[in-house]
Amino acid sequence: MSRRALILVEGHRGNGPLYVQAAQRLGLHPTILSADPAQYEYLAEHGIEAVRVNTDNLDALISECSRLSATCDIAGITGFAGNDESVSATVGKLCHNFDLPGPNPASVEQCFDKFNQRQLLARADVPIPAYRLAANAAEVESFAAEIGLPVVLKPAVGSGSIGVRLCRNADELAEQAAYLLGGKHIWLSSPRILVEEFAQGPFYSAHTMENEFIGIEVSDFGPPPHFVFRESIFPAPLNDDEYERIAHVSLSCLRALGLGWGPTTIELRWTKRGPVVIEVNPRLFGGPETVQLAYGVDLVTEHIKLVTGRECDLRRKHSQTAATWSLLPDRDGILDRIDGVRQAASVPGIAGIKLYIKPKTPIVRKGDYRDTIGDVTAVSPTLAQTEAILRRALDLIDWAITPFPTLRE
Repeated sequence: MSRRALILVEGHRGNGPLYVQAAQRLGLHPTILSADPAQYEYLAEHGIEAVRVNTDNLDALISECSRLSATCDIAGITGFAGNDESVSATVGKLCHNFDLPGPNPASVEQCFDKFNQRQLLARADVPIPAYRLAANAAEVESFAAEIGLPVVLKPAVGSGSIGVRLCRNADELAEQAAYLLGGKHIWLSSPRILVEEFAQGPFYSAHTMENEFIGIEVSDFGPPPHFVFRESIFPAPLNDDEYERIAHVSLSCLRALGLGWGPTTIELRWTKRGPVVIEVNPRLFGGPETVQLAYGVDLVTEHIKLVTGRECDLRRKHSQTAATWSLLPDRDGILDRIDGVRQAASVPGIAGIKLYIKPKTPIVRKGDYRDTIGDVTAVSPTLAQTEAILRRALDLIDWAITPFPTLRE
C-alpha cells in the first residue's frame, strides 16, 4: 500500500487546516471522518477526502476505519473535541482498537466530566476553586449561597465555554439556571450544573506535550458575564517564581489525572493564594501558531509525529513574543461588511489573519467561542513591539453589523 493515511475524527475551524497541511508536509493523506463534513469549508479548499459517519458511534467509526484500511495504510488517528470532549476519548479507543499510538481513553474520559476532574484534583491537593454539583434550580441557589457570589455556572460536561456564565447577583444566577435547565441548552450528558467559586485574577493557559512543559500563555476575555477570549499572549510575562509555580501545579495535574500522552492544556487563574486550576483539557489548545511563532515549536506537526509513532522534537528554536487578538461582535445582526483586512495583513509583524464569518452572514451571539468573527496574530522580539503591531493592524480593520429587523405590532 503506497498511501499512508492520517485519520482525523471531526474537524476544527482553527486547528483543522493546520493538521491537514502538516499531515501533507509529512507525506500523509489526511482523511476526515465527520457527522457533517460540509461544515468544514477548508476540506473542499484543500481537496481533502471526507467521509460522513456518526462520530458518536464507536462501532461505526471502527467499521469505517476498517474499510479505509483495505485501500490504504492507516498511519495514525487523532481528532478534535469541538464542543464535545468525548471525541478525545473516542479517538483513544480507536487507536487502541487498531494498535496505534494514542491517549489512554480512561484518563481522557475522567477529564471531560468536570465534576469528576475536580474530585481527582482535590484528592491530589491541587489548588482549585470551591465547587458543588447541582441537579436543579433549588440546589443551584443553595450552593451559590454556600460558596458566595459571584459564582460561575457551567455544564458538568462540555467545552468551548458553551453554557458557561459568570453570575454576579441572584437575578443572573436564576436566569442562567433557567437557561441551562429549561430546554434551551443542548446537554451532552444528563443535566448537571457545576456551581463554582469565581477565582479572580489573570487567566493563564499552560501547555504541555507528553510530560514536557512547553510554556505559559496569558489571556483576557471580552465583556462579562461570558468568557470569550479577546487577547492571548505567548509567552506570558511572568517572573521566575510565578513561572515555576504554574509549571509545578500544571505537572501535578497530569499526575493526578493520569495524563502525559500527547498535548494537554491546563487553564489557571493567579489568585491571592497563587495559581488555581480552572480546567484541564487533554488536547491541543486553539491557536498553537503562537507557540510556533514565539519558540519555533510546531505543536501540530509534533503531535502528528506522536500519533504516527515517530519521536517528536520540542526544543525551542528561538524566543519571540506572539499575540492574537480576536474580533468580537458587539451586537447581533447581519455582518454587512468587513474592510481593511488586506491592509492589516500587510503591516510588518502581522503573522496571519483568520476570518471565520463571511459578509452577509447572520450573527447571533452565544457567549462562547463561536462568537469570534476572526483572529489577528502578530509577532516580534518584545511584548511592547508585538502589541504596537497589533494595534496598528486593528486600527485598519472595520466592520459593520446591520441589526435584525424588528417586528412591529
